[in-house]
Amino acid sequence: MKPDTDAETAVPADVDAEADLESFIATNLERYADTQGVLPERLAEFGATYREQGYLTREQLYDIAYESSTRSAYHVERNPPERCRTVTANVLAVDDDFSKIQLLTGLSGFKAPTASCVLTAFDPDRHAVVDTRVWASLERLDRLEGRKESFDAADYVAMIEPIREIAAETGYTAAEVGYALFAYDADVREGTLH
Repeated sequence: MKPDTDAETAVPADVDAEADLESFIATNLERYADTQGVLPERLAEFGATYREQGYLTREQLYDIAYESSTRSAYHVERNPPERCRTVTANVLAVDDDFSKIQLLTGLSGFKAPTASCVLTAFDPDRHAVVDTRVWASLERLDRLEGRKESFDAADYVAMIEPIREIAAETGYTAAEVGYALFAYDADVREGTLH
């Protein structure tokens, strides 16, 4: 069942009828630590390394993938080390989000959600970690339509646009908005994730 929303702010009414988008993000950011989501501090460490080196190694990509999905991280080890360095260097050379995600998902072990971790590590102001929970929260906020459980590069673009809009409206980074949306779904979802 979809929660009612306040049409003026598109904040779910079950959060607080008088709440605005900024307090919605703040409240859910506080909840994020109680979720099983990716650790922002770890992504910040990976991002500092990525910016310094200009690429990521296979081992570093494995560590990021492990943060995102412990069950599928081992697939990263199938990538030749040089390919990992080349692809992650090339990601920095292209401007559009679709191409960045598409490059990363060409690596074994990387689907759009895990690829979004790499982009968020590098540039948390412009990127967010996305997954089923983030999509569901954007749907509850009337920023996306329809349910989605698997994602490709086009879906990342569909999600990152409203995330950036919310970031611009609230003064939070795109990464913080993504974490808040994840936490909101973790808080309100009834039943299992899939």
